[in-house]
Amino acid sequence: MHRNHWDLGTASTPRSGSFLAAEPVVAAEQPNFAASRRVTPIRTLICMAVGCLLIAAQTTQALEFKTVHYQGKKFIVCQVDPSVDKLHLFLRDTSGQYFKSFEGIDRALAPRGQRLLFGMNAGMYHPGLAPVGWFVTGGQELAPINLANGDGNFFLKPNGVFLISASGPHIMETTRAAALTEKVELATQSGPLLVIGGQIHPAFKPQSDSALFRNGVGVKSAHEVFFVISEEPLIFYQFATLFRDTLHCPDALFLDGTISSLHAPELTRSDKKIDLGPMIGVVGPIPTPQP
Repeated sequence: MHRNHWDLGTASTPRSGSFLAAEPVVAAEQPNFAASRRVTPIRTLICMAVGCLLIAAQTTQALEFKTVHYQGKKFIVCQVDPSVDKLHLFLRDTSGQYFKSFEGIDRALAPRGQRLLFGMNAGMYHPGLAPVGWFVTGGQELAPINLANGDGNFFLKPNGVFLISASGPHIMETTRAAALTEKVELATQSGPLLVIGGQIHPAFKPQSDSALFRNGVGVKSAHEVFFVISEEPLIFYQFATLFRDTLHCPDALFLDGTISSLHAPELTRSDKKIDLGPMIGVVGPIPTPQP
């Protein structure tokens, strides 16, 4: 199902419905978004994108998991240096079927002697699992940037994009990302932005009563990207201040809420709550059994 709804309720405002009951975002399918961007037909890209992903896997050196406690809440943080541990976006396998889960990705990687070392859901999607917004993998655009207005978290402006280009990892406001001229290797669009230039999203309220499980991504520097999942419900304002005040990220992006999922073999964890659309992760070799 599509992951998009409002959850900015306060003590005097009823909380909106569950993510599981959210309505489809039809606007994201309109043909006039980012008219200057050409979306390559998905069937011509599946083998190329997934093949490049499998070939490019490397032994990792900098991937790090840690537990963070902040304002009485517990979080799992995965720190990635994209210059060492290459990030990949996942959507479909070589047959054109959606991966749907971390297990599905591992099945595709296994024949190459590879596996997911880290994985997380990576942006909102339609009921059929297609991304609501911009999706670029292996330098190929599979879904256009979404500049529409609408209801729900995805459209809570400013929303944004996590991307990796020749200049490194970035989180950008959507219209700024749409104006980029440099080649983008990887991009996933979501919303709302949690932190923008060191400032908390103006719609977030410290007194909100809309507490949900959440995950997101923050960029501190070219070598420090933080993927975070909460272990208990919390409000947007708390999540945003975690990125800004504890992880010291000037920019951070919300990825999703109730369906937030983490794959971390190092922690003996692989969440499976519901079928997932876009996922992001780091690939590495399957360990060789010790004699």
